[in-house]
Amino acid sequence: QVQLVESGGGLVQAGRSLRVSCAYSGSISPITYMAWFRQAPGKQRELVAGITSGGGTNYADSLKGRFTISRDNAKNTVDLQMDSLKPEDTAVYYCYATTLGYAYWGQGTQVTVSS
Repeated sequence: QVQLVESGGGLVQAGRSLRVSCAYSGSISPITYMAWFRQAPGKQRELVAGITSGGGTNYADSLKGRFTISRDNAKNTVDLQMDSLKPEDTAVYYCYATTLGYAYWGQGTQVTVSS
């Protein structure tokens, strides 16, 4: 019953910034945790960043401070700000959310970083 829709992906040159957004709707139970994952060609899906209902955040160690996750309760979105992008950041980025009873995935949005 939770729907997740990602937007904001696209093609960007290395060194530039991009913001992707996840809009959530349809939940009648509290969403306890939301996160961004990514999957690059030939690699496993990996956690990029997560944020709890209380506002706590966690990041993949490899991000080195380049990515920031945030919530906008007024818009019902969770955003991922990506700075100093590198070609190795190229991947499909997926939104993820959990309630007490289930987990949900968005359809993914493609981010391609070129030199």
